[in-house]
Amino acid sequence: MTADGRTPGTTGIRLHAPAPGWASEADVVVVGSGVAGLTCALRCAAAGLRPVVVTKARLDDGSTRWAQGGIAAALGEGDTPEQHLDDTLVAGVGLCDEEAVRVLVTEGPGAVHRLIETGAHFDTAADSDAIALTREGGHHRRRIAHAGGDATGAEISRALVEAVRARGIHTIENALVLDLLTDDEGHTAGVTLHVMGEGQHDGVGAVHAPAVVLATGGMGQVFSATTNPPVSTGDGVALALRAGAELSDLEFVQFHPTVLFLGPDAEGQQPLVSEAVRGEGAHLVDADGVRFMAGRHELAELAPRDVVAKAITRRMLEQGAEHMYLDARHFGAEMWAARFPTILAACRAHGIDPVTEPIPVAPAAHYASGGVRTDLHGRTTVPGLYACGETACTGVHGANRLASNSLLEGLVYAERIAADIAAHPAPATARVPSLHARVEADAEAERDPTAAGQAPPAHPLLPPEARFALQRVMTEGAGVLRSKQSLARAAGALEQIHAEARTALAENGKTAEPGTDTWEATNLLCVARVLVAAAMRREETRGCHWREDHPERDDADWRRHLVVRLNPDRTLAVHATESADFPPTVAGPPAGPGADPRPQEQ
Repeated sequence: MTADGRTPGTTGIRLHAPAPGWASEADVVVVGSGVAGLTCALRCAAAGLRPVVVTKARLDDGSTRWAQGGIAAALGEGDTPEQHLDDTLVAGVGLCDEEAVRVLVTEGPGAVHRLIETGAHFDTAADSDAIALTREGGHHRRRIAHAGGDATGAEISRALVEAVRARGIHTIENALVLDLLTDDEGHTAGVTLHVMGEGQHDGVGAVHAPAVVLATGGMGQVFSATTNPPVSTGDGVALALRAGAELSDLEFVQFHPTVLFLGPDAEGQQPLVSEAVRGEGAHLVDADGVRFMAGRHELAELAPRDVVAKAITRRMLEQGAEHMYLDARHFGAEMWAARFPTILAACRAHGIDPVTEPIPVAPAAHYASGGVRTDLHGRTTVPGLYACGETACTGVHGANRLASNSLLEGLVYAERIAADIAAHPAPATARVPSLHARVEADAEAERDPTAAGQAPPAHPLLPPEARFALQRVMTEGAGVLRSKQSLARAAGALEQIHAEARTALAENGKTAEPGTDTWEATNLLCVARVLVAAAMRREETRGCHWREDHPERDDADWRRHLVVRLNPDRTLAVHATESADFPPTVAGPPAGPGADPRPQEQ
């Protein structure tokens, strides 16, 4: 037992799960197989490290493959990193960490060229070998590189997966990460995970390593309708919070303005209609064919996503409509087939032909600008734990992500993480002596918790059906439109979901059966409670956080980040930073002026 009452080999609050039945070793565990995770693994391997990639489904099943628009970088003639920086800062509405953005836009072009060297093929201009570039919302220049018309993510995923397999990097597919392992000093020592009946190992096991990189993607499944795949249940963010890491900016969830409307009761992953369609000249119109973005913003349909999503939602409220329309009939059949084949096929699969009719669209949850707080090298507040991609909050996106900056952020910061890990290697013998002993100790604790000095599970698992109730609560109370009243209702409903599980555990000592569906539901509740707590605290409208009861931006009080950490008693500690820049990622609880003395139970 450590000084703070934790069992050696674990940290913070753990998910209730069987003890690890197998173990393996690595120099670094990369959790996630999108652009961030695979780039990090490849760079670690190139530096002579032994990475293991853990992914929840197959290697190519993450969010990256669904990215349609492209990857933003100052690659075109006349474009510069400074111009890219300016557009990013404007989109972030005063909350971007400028140093983090400068790293992104300066190192971005080189990272894209290294991706090309890895094997990714981008579309080229008709009359040359130069990369073809388009525009998206918030960009004043054409700087979006794309592949296969609207299949950029699929091409990037293909190239990286092939490179990982060609290099022989060890991968564990169909594995849900559970919790962080630490050594006796609180330094990262690996993860526990559950392999879902595939591959060399089955069931719960452990991968021991002195460095863990969380690249688990987003948490869009916390809402009923999202562009995110089913695997996006916030697992990495929840793991980090339980492990003692700080989270930030979770209130800033970007709702993509143009998602194919499939009906008011549609749930789960919805087809995205890329911003690049507007970049090529499509118009947003209402049922009467009236363009409503003209005059609302200098860039009209190409305004930043929060502006467009709000405009669509306002028009829907004004007219009592369930959706608006995206009109690109003037593209013609040839352009649709060549430039946007994926979107064309998705629309036709749902009975809509964009060549001859406008596309019904409405906003849906798309991207989490917040996540696990990191520094410029991807380091979190837990020693040895890193985060990158959508899981991380580097400060790049601020209150609203600029279109197509996400793939670039995954590339740039994954490379920085790999470089940092390679520059600070752990001694080869640091973890070997305790490897099997630790797993055996955990197994003994599972067989007899009292003998090991542990209490029975104190963190109940949710039943699978709670996931759908939670999604409805979040959509109704913390969606595009928020208010003190709606957020209070959401907080109360989430507390009720948690209380029912906690009461069942307290009264009969039982919790939901450990398994993928119950672990995912529990992770979703974890991130949902943080999101709602932060959204209630931020009493202003900024970027993709829209408070109807506080409709104006308030730089005097709120041009700062909200940072959240989990207390040992499972309450949330929320404090505001002193400015839009993040403080250093120093391990330890937040302290000093600005700390929120009001406990909020987790």
